[in-house]
Amino acid sequence: MTTFQFVTVPRIVFGRGCFARIGELAEGLGPSVLAVVSPSATAGGRLEELTGLLEAAGLRVVSTPQRGEPTVESVDSAAALARGERCSGVIGLGGGSAIDAAKSVAGLLTSGGSALDYMEVVGAGRKITRPAAPWIAIPTTAGTGAEVTWNSVVAYPPRHFKASIRSAHLLARLAVVDPHLSSGTPPAVTAASGMDALCQLIESATSTGANPMTDTLALAGIRMAGRCLLRAYRDGGDAEARDGMALAAMWSGQTLTNAALGAVHGFAAVLGASFPIPHGVVCAALLPHVMRANVAALRAESPDPPALARYAAVGRALVDKPHLPDDQAVDGGLEFIQRLAVELSIPGLGTFGLASTDIPAMVALARKSNSMRYNPVKLSPEVLAEVLRQAM
Repeated sequence: MTTFQFVTVPRIVFGRGCFARIGELAEGLGPSVLAVVSPSATAGGRLEELTGLLEAAGLRVVSTPQRGEPTVESVDSAAALARGERCSGVIGLGGGSAIDAAKSVAGLLTSGGSALDYMEVVGAGRKITRPAAPWIAIPTTAGTGAEVTWNSVVAYPPRHFKASIRSAHLLARLAVVDPHLSSGTPPAVTAASGMDALCQLIESATSTGANPMTDTLALAGIRMAGRCLLRAYRDGGDAEARDGMALAAMWSGQTLTNAALGAVHGFAAVLGASFPIPHGVVCAALLPHVMRANVAALRAESPDPPALARYAAVGRALVDKPHLPDDQAVDGGLEFIQRLAVELSIPGLGTFGLASTDIPAMVALARKSNSMRYNPVKLSPEVLAEVLRQAM
């Protein structure tokens, strides 16, 4: 048996309506908390509801919006606000950006300094050695699984790169996953965030860092997303589909934390920092082409590589045919993902300004990403460049 570790948040509360319990669940977080909130959660009345529930429980709430993906500047600014208001705890309410920002702020409250001090690749890469301030993650979209991850992804625009602050000390004290909170998500956001979750599950399942626990969760999540994502996209009020995607997204966060990801996320780090492309769209646009490139490279490398069996398991989970032969399962999975991206109306990356002349620089930067280390096969710069061209 492979030796491995598995880390996740100490407590998860999952289910429709559990958000209403936040006053009770936040006991010990106060007396003052900083709520880092997505604009969509504010517009949808979730911040007002959160504030009312917490104040009824005796907590003082200070809020700050997280517009777009977190940057060094936005995280440092939110941490300064939390210190100035003497906040003892943090809550992230919204999509993965708000939750990642809250996670970083909680770490900075106890460790001090700037987000850049702790960022991999582009920052000083200092280790976080102190437990973060207590914080709670409340996702309102089903995508990144950030509520259960130990890393926070932060952009550093001067270097055109996004990198992680990573530590088990950053895990939330509690994740409150209420699928009902995603019921008002626009179809395009449902599509992009859901494809991000599915991408994370597939990359975890095929990662060189996979282990038996991540395999179990990843394949269950792939089956769930394969059944539920298109339904949630077509009918935002489909409660069963929303439940399924909330669960799949949470599992994707647990698997990526413990197995790591691959080339899609290696590209996402640089593309998202260089162009105004939502993270989920990057993943959705790249996933079909990276999968095809990986499978082609594996088939050329050996007639029966172990990593190809992992793609067969992914294919069987996607098409929900557990006894499909390996070759048919691999090809069926590739076709499923390609068709799903079309049915979800995922835009090409060129829509956001990526041009052919940008490709060499993007490939060079992406090859430095930690995620590339866990891709199931090493892809040449030429293959990576072709993947980008196909995703435009």
